[in-house]
Amino acid sequence: MIIKPRTRGFICTTSHPVGCERQVEEQIHYIQDKPEIQGPQNVLVIGASTGYGLSARIAAAFGAGANTIGVFRPSAGSEKRTASAGWYNSAAFEEAARKAGLKSFSVTGDAFADETKDHVIDVIRQELGQVDLVVYSVASARRNDPETGDPVNSVLKPIGQPYSNKTVNFHTGEVTDITIEPATDEEIKNTVTVMGGDDWERWMTRLQEAGVLAEGVRTVAFSYIGSDITQAVYRQGSIGRAKDDLEATAGRLTDKLNALQGKAYVAVSKALVTQSSSAIPVVPLYISALYKVMKEKGLHEGTIEQMYRLFSGFLYNGGETPVDEKGRIRIDDWELREDVQGEVKRIWEQVTTDNIHEITDLEGYRREFFQLFGFETDKVDYDADVNPDVKVENLR
Repeated sequence: MIIKPRTRGFICTTSHPVGCERQVEEQIHYIQDKPEIQGPQNVLVIGASTGYGLSARIAAAFGAGANTIGVFRPSAGSEKRTASAGWYNSAAFEEAARKAGLKSFSVTGDAFADETKDHVIDVIRQELGQVDLVVYSVASARRNDPETGDPVNSVLKPIGQPYSNKTVNFHTGEVTDITIEPATDEEIKNTVTVMGGDDWERWMTRLQEAGVLAEGVRTVAFSYIGSDITQAVYRQGSIGRAKDDLEATAGRLTDKLNALQGKAYVAVSKALVTQSSSAIPVVPLYISALYKVMKEKGLHEGTIEQMYRLFSGFLYNGGETPVDEKGRIRIDDWELREDVQGEVKRIWEQVTTDNIHEITDLEGYRREFFQLFGFETDKVDYDADVNPDVKVENLR
């Protein structure tokens, strides 16, 4: 079939297997052109099919020569329906790993579910013995309560009072004002349940009790702080409470991992185009301004550049891991430079529908959004007939 993008708000309901494959190849080539990472040997990535999880798996495998296990949701296609972009990304990763002689395995299932955790433990025991790095990169708007089994939904809302600011429809370029009502106490609690540190801790506890964590194991999850512009709706909002919980979890996990001389970290990353960030009002406009500034200053990074810097400059730099006063790894340091934020705020004050394409990189944002689904990728013929039914090798 000939596959074209179909959008519904901040979601693309189709994805392109060849475009996804090309993008995975580009990330692999980026890592292979860098100095080798003296890093982990056996890596588990929970949430491995897109974004930071995918890039972390690529950095570990093709930068350090690590064996990897990737966990992600099952979302295969058929002859008449496309799979998810994550499925195609994972298929491309597995094929590239096979050609490179790397040992890799993919496990599909609900990362929040105990049966998925048990399945992964079995695969580790059978194939790797133990893992020395666990990357937790699960981003979901919903999970079942681990105690009751009832569905729980997260929200992206401010706390305490309504929040008003600019936002943009990145498909049309229309800049408008938006007001978001504050989250209720129940919504805040549910957001922490879904997006906080509970599941990360459950994974690490289960892995440790099963004896599949190696001596000196490290684990990392991802957080975000961001600019003053987005603080009310992000870091000071409902999702910020979840990130606070995630960061507190790192401390508890480090205490638990002391018996293995292990360590848990939260890496605070920069703002990037993701399915999650596209859903947050204000954020697409902020990222469009940020991209303009960081690209002009030669500071722009995508997920693969961030993951290479995380591995080579922080986790596996040959010495102590640099952290801030709260014990967090800060790979958002370039985003939050004073000169960068000063320029972004200047743009923010001026931006309108009439000038958005001139003073921001909205086109770059829009293009990266479609690239999340394998579209608008260089050297891909989108008028060609392709088979959407792609198999993932080494699926366990």
